[in-house]
Amino acid sequence: MKKSYILLFLILANLFWAGNYIFGKYVVAELSPIHLTFSRWLIAVILLFPLAHWIEKPDWKSVWKAWKVLLLMGMLGIIGYNFFLYWALTYTTSMNAALVNSITPAVIVLFSVLLLKENISFLHVIGLILSLFGVLLVLTNGHLQTIFHLTFNKGDLLMILAILVWTFYSLIAKKIKNIPAISATAVSVLLGLILAAPFAFSSGLNLVVSTQAMVGILYIGIFPSVGSFIFWNISLRHIDASQAGVYLNLIVVFTAILSLMLGQNITIVQILGGLLVFSGVYLATKKKKDKKAVASA
Repeated sequence: MKKSYILLFLILANLFWAGNYIFGKYVVAELSPIHLTFSRWLIAVILLFPLAHWIEKPDWKSVWKAWKVLLLMGMLGIIGYNFFLYWALTYTTSMNAALVNSITPAVIVLFSVLLLKENISFLHVIGLILSLFGVLLVLTNGHLQTIFHLTFNKGDLLMILAILVWTFYSLIAKKIKNIPAISATAVSVLLGLILAAPFAFSSGLNLVVSTQAMVGILYIGIFPSVGSFIFWNISLRHIDASQAGVYLNLIVVFTAILSLMLGQNITIVQILGGLLVFSGVYLATKKKKDKKAVASA
């Protein structure tokens, strides 16, 4: 595949994910976090199974044999992460949520070291510290002394909880490399929906929403949930995950652009905090170059 196509797919994937923060902020004004989460994945699951069968042609019996792990993934990554994300958006801005979320790669590295006993270099440690400082800058709006008074925005704290949930989801996902990615997602989404259904319906599922909210739900259910995932996985077939991971920083860039287009303000503190997070994530996820590769370059 041409590099230009790979670049286009990575850009589109992150643009759609950025739209999740923007549209999510508007939709949670009319739908509760659990209802938005349920509606989003209900739309997605209808599309994911046919696409998985068409693109990956999996052995579905083999996929379903891993139902216990996929159920846990559905609880964490499909329902848990999105629930906390949309709950966070009821209290914080799309920009803040995207900025805090950008520390995710560094957090995954940290927990990989603690739980999976992966090696970490001094450079990685510096990166983690930089990322943490950048996020604290955003959380406190530049007033770092408030750390000692615990006056953080509730939404930003919920985003940190969302990141932790996604981190454990990612660590578990590493153990199912033998299952095609889209097929695994389709099954975990279905299982997650089954778990979420009683909560969604018992709290009174609101089917009457504005046209704006309906457009937002359809966008979130189709583009970030299905489109981004397909584009991302196609790209990963042609480039390394570490290379693709760099493009995740585009989520914040696109969120900032979309926020400005919608008339929302972006502060200097957010920009500075974002730059620190980007720098820290780059260092924390940077892999050591192989000596042989360097010698032959």
